[in-house]
Amino acid sequence: MSGTAPVDYLLHLADNALVLGQRNAEWCGHGPILEEDLALANNSLDLLGQARLLYQHAATLINADAAQSRRFGHLLGARSDGAVTEDTLAYFRDTHEFRNLTLLELPHSGPLAATACGDRDYATTLARNFLYSALMVLVWDRLQASADGQLAAIAAKSLKEARYHLRHASDWLVRLGDGTEESHARAQAALHHLLPYCQEFWIGSEAETAAVHNGTGVDVAGLRADWDALVDDTLKEATLQRPAMQGHVPQGKHGVHSEHMGFLLAEMQSLARAHPHAVW
Repeated sequence: MSGTAPVDYLLHLADNALVLGQRNAEWCGHGPILEEDLALANNSLDLLGQARLLYQHAATLINADAAQSRRFGHLLGARSDGAVTEDTLAYFRDTHEFRNLTLLELPHSGPLAATACGDRDYATTLARNFLYSALMVLVWDRLQASADGQLAAIAAKSLKEARYHLRHASDWLVRLGDGTEESHARAQAALHHLLPYCQEFWIGSEAETAAVHNGTGVDVAGLRADWDALVDDTLKEATLQRPAMQGHVPQGKHGVHSEHMGFLLAEMQSLARAHPHAVW
């Protein structure tokens, strides 16, 4: 429909927010200091709120379109009324159906741990939040002019939150980079680990292309120069070196995920799947 964002574009944005929100929530009760424990919990709640609004919008479009309803019909076993909801989109899609950036599903253990089950590395968490928030400040800003009025309203709300997330992550990255020898090394290692995954930002998907064509989405490739400037300015202040972005380009936007995604979803979805008709 003209003036309506493609469902897959809304799901891409929603999945990004949900998956990173789930990852950041893993710090709840484990933050290095109480204030940061609360800060990341609030960050997660912001992202969850963004995901909910986007999933609700997508569900409305799916339920109003017969072809889309058939496409997502395999999710309806979890619903007694035969309607797709934000919950069915979050809890009853499988790994290959998610369209989030691969960067966001990676564990917190970072490059200095032997395995993904290693201790959480706060520098890895903050570097990821910084790289993603720098992108989303630009995306949400442009989406305020989306031809999809509902998406434009979500963008206006989300932009305020993304600006806070960027400021929080930037401040901490500067503190770590310009801090002790240990904190500097951890921050630098996190950037070396994560920056190659950012290549996926600039490779558009079919959903993103369709959204750009009907005036509801953003051409992310056109944001690269502004993103580079944001990143470079902060890294300079943090006395950190920007490593090259090269190597394998991840394909999370296309449903091809890392081995970590299935474990993340298993933990997040287990209760809903065990009791699909429960009322809370």
